[in-house]
This record gives sequence, C-alpha cells and structure tokens, in this order.
Amino acid sequence: MSTIKVAATQMSCDADVQTNIARADKLVREAAANGANLILLQELFETPYFCQKEKPAYYAYATTVEENPAIQHFQKLAIELSVVLPISFYEKKNTARYNSVAMIDADGTILGTYRKSHIPDGPGYEEKYYFTPGDTGFKVWNTRVGKVGVGICWDQWFPEAARAMALQGAEILLYPTAIGSEPEDSSVDSKQHWQTCMLGHAATNLVPVIASNRIGVETDEDSSITFYGSSFIAGPTGAVIEEASRDQEEILYADFDLAQLEAQRVEWGLFRDRRPDLYRILTTHDGNLN
Repeated sequence: MSTIKVAATQMSCDADVQTNIARADKLVREAAANGANLILLQELFETPYFCQKEKPAYYAYATTVEENPAIQHFQKLAIELSVVLPISFYEKKNTARYNSVAMIDADGTILGTYRKSHIPDGPGYEEKYYFTPGDTGFKVWNTRVGKVGVGICWDQWFPEAARAMALQGAEILLYPTAIGSEPEDSSVDSKQHWQTCMLGHAATNLVPVIASNRIGVETDEDSSITFYGSSFIAGPTGAVIEEASRDQEEILYADFDLAQLEAQRVEWGLFRDRRPDLYRILTTHDGNLN
C-alpha cells in the first residue's frame, strides 16, 4: 500500500477500564468509517494516569499481553475494520512491569511489543516507581499499511529514538502520550516545547509524526494534572498538518503517499550524508570517549 490515511485520537479517561475501552472503541470506529487505516490511541488509556502518586495498589493494573482486556478487544476490532491499531498498556511479565505498546496488524495479529525505553521521574509523573526500563530496543513493524515505528511519551523528547526507528526503515512515527500540567508548578506549560521536539523528528528524518495525548483533569489526593490534549499530525518537513484542541475529544486525519515520501528522503540526502563513524560520542553518558 502506497497511500495511507492515519488518524490521531484524544479523549479523557476515568476509573472504569471497560468505560475507557468503550470510549476508545467509538473513536476507532468513527476513524475507520472516515477511511483511516492506521489509528493511534493515547498512552495507558485503559485507566487514569496512575503515575501521579506512588501507590502499591496500582501495580494491579498490570496484565500480561495475553490477558490484557484492551488488546483482546482491539484485536477483534482490527479484524472487523481492517485497521492497524497500536495499543498502549501496562504490561506484566513475570516479576517485571513495563509501559508497553502491542502492535496489532489489520488482520488482528500481534506483530510484537515495544517497551518504553525512557522512563521519567518527577512530581506527578512518578513512572520509575511503576515501570522497568524497556528492553526491546526501538522497534519498527512491517504492517499492512507500511513500516511503523512507535515511541511512548517521554521517548518523544529524545532524537536518538526517532533516528533509530528511521534507520530501521520507519515510514511513519507514532507517539502515544500522557502529558499535561506540572503539579508542582502550574505556571509551566510544556505544550509548545513538546510539539517542537517531535516536529524536529519529522523534519530531520523526513517522516510524518503522529502524537495522541489525553485530555481532562485527573486528581489523586493532593496531586492534579490538566492534560492538555493538542494531539497533532506533522508532515515530513515538520509542518503541523492537523492539531486538536486542548480540552475536547477529537479525531485528526491526514493522508500520506509513502512512495512519494521515500523518494523525497532519497533525494534530500539526509541519510546518504550521515557520518556514523563520528557519532560514537552519542553512546557515552558524559561525552568522554577516553
């Protein structure tokens, strides 16, 4: 398939898993009815964003790939609608727990799982308490609609992640997200910074980027986050094609000709002129090669 239609969704989430799955189901069905064949849902949409507080009870949200209710539900829906669905979920594997995405192809097959590589740790975003750092490396899947790479939320701030997926042939980059206000400082608004980082990934790799964020105010005891939505679809030069509001449930759409984009990447020479022999410093923590 050369031309694809992608969709990015955004919605609020509450305490009931089945309600959230039903809400996501409605958005996927609407997007598919409007012609989308690759549909992105936001990060950890089955539950509220439970990482605001460190609470052992929230470990119970984790499930195996085989037992996760959202994966089971959207496998069936992928078959019914013939759409590709990356599904974010809290993964349990033996004694480890990961922030993961299962890539469901248009025939319902799980092509594999990506585990979030970069794990944030700050007030209101206490993810290191819940998630083991991912061990899958950056993944690209050859889906029915094209080669798709997925990073998860905090991964989107790191250009190395996007480049690693592009080098594996990713034709489109997806970022399911949960980001909003800072509970410790309500004056901080990272929305523009957040978008700009990902627009750079699109421009420097000449691949479209799609981000799906949640909306709504979620409160856990004395911590509260206003998720700022603003989901978007960016074209291969970093221009925003579609952008959602900060507070409304929405679906965004864009069409891309993957063959045309491949020709553009070759012509522009960004990958031809790379110098990986000079980039070893990127594998260090402190910039010291000695």
